[in-house]
Amino acid sequence: MVELNNVTFSYSHKKRNIVENLDLRVERGYVHGLLGKNGTGKTTLLKLICGLLFPDNGEINIDDFTPKQRKTAFLSEIFFLPEEFDDIKISIKTYAKINSAFYPKFSQADFEHYLEEFEITDLKQKLSKLSYGTKKKVLIAFGLATHVSYMFLDEPTNGLDIPSKTQFRKIVLKAMNEQTTMIISTHQVRDLHNLIDNIIIMDKASILLNATTEQITQKLWFGLEERNEGNVIYKEETIGGNAVVSLNTDNKESNLDIELLFNAAFGNKDKFNEVFTNNK
Repeated sequence: MVELNNVTFSYSHKKRNIVENLDLRVERGYVHGLLGKNGTGKTTLLKLICGLLFPDNGEINIDDFTPKQRKTAFLSEIFFLPEEFDDIKISIKTYAKINSAFYPKFSQADFEHYLEEFEITDLKQKLSKLSYGTKKKVLIAFGLATHVSYMFLDEPTNGLDIPSKTQFRKIVLKAMNEQTTMIISTHQVRDLHNLIDNIIIMDKASILLNATTEQITQKLWFGLEERNEGNVIYKEETIGGNAVVSLNTDNKESNLDIELLFNAAFGNKDKFNEVFTNNK
């Protein structure tokens, strides 16, 4: 489990806190979608959890580890994929050989299998010669092949074309198990469709929502405009009519619309906070 208690962090050159008095529990065995507007601190939060940044106040714990201590046993159980990365001038094969030494559970067979799923077969190619999207696919495949307990992916679908995004979702679902926890930070909410189990929404250095998809659909109904306007907490115009998010007072089933949920969270914060107070 990842647990943050009263965590505050600010960069020295900024006057405001990027994360402020933040409490968060991330359960093991789920794919968590970390959503938020640009500049709300999603990347900073991931770096704090990974021990790449240290909190000014508060505590962060992952199982029995404190990330800022950067212990070897901790580092061998986490994989962080940043949105941007340095130019890597070695081949795919050499990259895997060098970096797999830090991950005791790494599987070369799985790495090559995931690459094949992404239609990458030549491991002698230099990463520096590949497109941004192809490099990202290599690093995603490597991360999944490490079989670490915790994976943190920052905007993993940026640079991927539509077929690759579909393949990304399929590969992640195949690779996940009850011992793996994944947090995916993204502003492209549609890319997480049918992939995530839990949604975390950040807003102004704090957490607006932390709930499973099941909890969300138990409390909210998603669909076209319904008869009982009194239960509607958010509405927007679409080609097919008004799409709404309403209170699920009669326990109706509906399909979670992540984009509509995100818009509802910021479009009616007071009501949203009232509905999900116990899930933060």
